[in-house]
Amino acid sequence: MKKAESIIVGISIGDLNGIGSEVVLKTFEDTRMLELCTPVIFANVKILSFIKKTMNSELPLHGIDRLDQLVVGKVNVLNVWKEAVDIQFGQLSDEVGAYAIKSFKAATEALKKNEIDALVTAPINKYNIQSEGFAFPGHTDYLDKELKGDALMLMVHDQLRVGLMTDHVPVNEVSKHLTEARVIQKIETIYHTLKQDFRINRPKIAVLGLNPHAGDNGVIGKEDQEILKPAIKKMFDKGILAFGPYSADGFFGSGQHEKFDAVIASYHDQGLIPFKTLSFGQGVNYTAGLDKIRTSPDHGTAFEIAGKNQADASSFKEAVYKAIDIYGARQEFQEWSKNPLKIKEKQLESKKGA
Repeated sequence: MKKAESIIVGISIGDLNGIGSEVVLKTFEDTRMLELCTPVIFANVKILSFIKKTMNSELPLHGIDRLDQLVVGKVNVLNVWKEAVDIQFGQLSDEVGAYAIKSFKAATEALKKNEIDALVTAPINKYNIQSEGFAFPGHTDYLDKELKGDALMLMVHDQLRVGLMTDHVPVNEVSKHLTEARVIQKIETIYHTLKQDFRINRPKIAVLGLNPHAGDNGVIGKEDQEILKPAIKKMFDKGILAFGPYSADGFFGSGQHEKFDAVIASYHDQGLIPFKTLSFGQGVNYTAGLDKIRTSPDHGTAFEIAGKNQADASSFKEAVYKAIDIYGARQEFQEWSKNPLKIKEKQLESKKGA
């Protein structure tokens, strides 16, 4: 396994008119972060130096033109482009959106080639990134196309994990996307993720119903009875501890989520509203189900405070921590797959030491 400081975390810069650059720089002003990983920011060192000045930051940046020039223990900035970019904090700009995607695509390519160990993405604006070369709602959809696996948005904060059955789908189209095959696929993805990336040997998974009161036995919609319930039973019969569908309205308020290792919501706001209520500013968006690691903060570009040095870097820092932790968990899982007895011995030793 790699030494901590040798874990290479790639960072896509996001929308330069938003708070992305600010939270990235603030994260690595804490020099202890460089003991855990070596960051490489996919952007342009002159632009980041300009943004650094607006923040009165003294963070040293190491500009490079190729990844083989990367220096362990420094904040590396890979020059993905050389030209100047007109930065107007808080403004929506198609030009700036294009540079956000240029950074993201370069970082994704490095991830595919194993030139970086994990990717952390700063926030983009979903409107100004749209172009002929990028017709995706966001990061997750592009990664699903470029990387192996089945991408699933999993929001994480401490022991709270909320996954989405459907993510960036209009509410009036959610039921069209909800099929038994999709439910089975998402449960299996979460199950494997919890074992591989979160060190949970026998995870318990709750599935939230689509309709009010989980359909009230078909009185308020039939999807819960005809799609969700049979799929959940098939998973349970297969040995996966999946339960539900549960009525979503009181699930989090009553603390039921604390009994499970993950919760799968049927649609975006059903999962994101309670998650952000319970964890806002500390949560991490993890793209589960892929052969590579990608995390991001749980917030957007925050144009209203961009350039004012007011952004809280907590969520971005948590995203870096989570990427590093998942990288370690995957290394352990791969080792365990080769030699389960060896890992069991290590776990027993650590318990004795505690």
